[in-house]
Amino acid sequence: MKKIFSNPLTIAGFVIIASIMLLALFAPFIAPYDPDAIDVKAILLGPSSQHFMGTDGLGRDVFSRMLYGARISLLVGFVAVGIATLIGIILGAIAGFYRGWVDTVIMRLVDVMLSIPSFFLILAVIAFLTPSIWNIMIVIGLTSWMGVTRLVRAEFLSLRNREFVLAAQTLGAKDFRLIFTHLLPNSLTPIIVSSILGIGSAVLLESGLSFLGLGVQPPQASWGNILTDGKIYIQFAWWLSLFPGLAILITVLGYNLLGDGLRDAYNPRSSQH
Repeated sequence: MKKIFSNPLTIAGFVIIASIMLLALFAPFIAPYDPDAIDVKAILLGPSSQHFMGTDGLGRDVFSRMLYGARISLLVGFVAVGIATLIGIILGAIAGFYRGWVDTVIMRLVDVMLSIPSFFLILAVIAFLTPSIWNIMIVIGLTSWMGVTRLVRAEFLSLRNREFVLAAQTLGAKDFRLIFTHLLPNSLTPIIVSSILGIGSAVLLESGLSFLGLGVQPPQASWGNILTDGKIYIQFAWWLSLFPGLAILITVLGYNLLGDGLRDAYNPRSSQH
């Protein structure tokens, strides 16, 4: 913990993420208005004491929609990365533990997936599905597991012939016990770092898809579809683009700072480099 919080940038990342999570968690209590309430008398009002971040083209309070949008963006990030991490751990553990033809097949599958640009792959899949938050989470998770797979495989290959693993194997430990009791716990640190960095990427992906109209659908608020409204009124309603854009920027930056700080704390060579 001393190593982690000795870096000011890591502290900044932690504070950013903790603050956004608290705002999202307590959104129903903090939001001054119903995020979906339409007010034709308050269309496109600029930031003021009544509407902290102004209103959109339907008179909805942007600050309230930003708070509820944080819930959607963070939910997508956590669930999508959870799916990707689970798939990556399973495939990477199998490839690194059994090696041979099993490793070859899995890694060639990884190479094929990596050869396809992930954003276009997601767009192609979503084109055949109904746009919804659940479909977005599943699709992002199913197309983002390759990095975790390679990471877990590399960790397992480095640990496979260590003395503590050989000793457990000599004592008769089965493959399942070797993988989940001895190898996986010693590989968790890079997996956690990769997952934290992945959440920022997932938030960015969800925002991009929602901006294109393929993600979270109105009237449900997300930072991406608030940005879509900003594109329509960008010439005279700057706040519709500024605030969600800053929210996405700060959130992704926070996860990157936290992930980099954890990586440097657990890997002294990277910080020295």
